[in-house]
Amino acid sequence: MTRSVLPGFKLTLGYTLAYLAVIVLLPLLTLPLKAASVPWDQLKATITDPRVVASYQLSVGASFVAACVNAFFGVIVAWVLVRYSFPGRRIIDSLVDLPFALPTAVAGITLTTLCAPNGWIGQLLEPYGIRIAFTRIGVTIALIFIGLPFVVRTLQPVIEDLDAEIEEAATSLGATRLKVLTRVILPYLYPAWLTGFALSFARAVGEYGSVVFISGNMPMRTEISPLLIITKLEQFDYAGATAIAVVMLTISFTMLLVINALQGWTTRRVAG
Repeated sequence: MTRSVLPGFKLTLGYTLAYLAVIVLLPLLTLPLKAASVPWDQLKATITDPRVVASYQLSVGASFVAACVNAFFGVIVAWVLVRYSFPGRRIIDSLVDLPFALPTAVAGITLTTLCAPNGWIGQLLEPYGIRIAFTRIGVTIALIFIGLPFVVRTLQPVIEDLDAEIEEAATSLGATRLKVLTRVILPYLYPAWLTGFALSFARAVGEYGSVVFISGNMPMRTEISPLLIITKLEQFDYAGATAIAVVMLTISFTMLLVINALQGWTTRRVAG
């Protein structure tokens, strides 16, 4: 039996669980515990307020649309960066990480400046009656910007591991390009693609800095849930902020749980 350089399973598992409990679980448990101390009538009135419900719909809906867009274009960007060599490829590859390094407030101000009616992009669309800044479209664009790297960086190592000889073998057996794409490439990338989608969605749901500027923060129209949480904290309404946070936590956790279950099922199916 080959001895591992790492300590035993029980020790490493105990360390892992203890670390996750201190860093992740304990902070998250404070939210439902705080919400449980609030009277049910007050809690229900807060989370079902029309203004709050509208913010749920915008945050989750825009995050889902942004994650779908990133999932589609992220595959293309990752494939081009891995499979093709062209001048400036390293620069473009570095630019993918820009949303990671750029402060979210800077990203929000930049996007607002570009997409405002008098901005470089906004002034081109204004004559056609298309407004980006201070609309739901602007919110979605900001979420696309900050979520794209999660999909690209998740798919890149998987594409690198995909041997081109497999595609060539399928082609030599008579498979068309479409069949190679749908029967060979996409099933192999699907688990990683779902992971990138989940990470992009989760990042977008909790985004605040890059959205708060371009959204305009109009109640019932462009107001996101994180902004309402900040607003209630500034008003010292800790119970209300906690209630909204618990709802957002539940939505995010449920979405991630479903995606992870689907990812596991897909992985077993492909392996089988």
